[in-house]
Amino acid sequence: MKLDIIAQIVQILKEAPEVGAIEIRRGLFGAWSSVRVSKAGHGGNTFGAGGGHVIVSQPAGVPGSAGPTTQSSPQAQGPQLLEIKSPMVGTFYQSPEPAAQPYVKVGSRVNVGQVVCIIEAMKIMNEIESEVGGVVREVSAQNAQPVEFGQVLFRVDPHG
Repeated sequence: MKLDIIAQIVQILKEAPEVGAIEIRRGLFGAWSSVRVSKAGHGGNTFGAGGGHVIVSQPAGVPGSAGPTTQSSPQAQGPQLLEIKSPMVGTFYQSPEPAAQPYVKVGSRVNVGQVVCIIEAMKIMNEIESEVGGVVREVSAQNAQPVEFGQVLFRVDPHG
């Protein structure tokens, strides 16, 4: 299942408080795949507690499956920091190549539209651009590690 479709399903679920879960199953010639998106507290595949979390899970062993993932809720950092969040599930990379310098690090100034990292999803390298300007105060993701849809990648001080 394509990541943009899953992101659309998550958005629909967020905007429909009366819907607790959406499950899609499809198969061809005995090869079944399914994706279940549910709000915490609804359905069988919920991880953690508390409202506002959205869970996307695809059974392990299914081609393209990354296993269960959860969207993290934002942590209170004070009103001055803005968050750059992951627009997709994938692998976070701080630089364009393993030996290269990171696009940004703590203390770096970023501008709107500036590439801040790469997220690899389905063997496609997606450049992630900043939607905010300011000084990076925190890099929340670890290089070459999985990230989830909506996970905070960077916290930026717009007044820095």
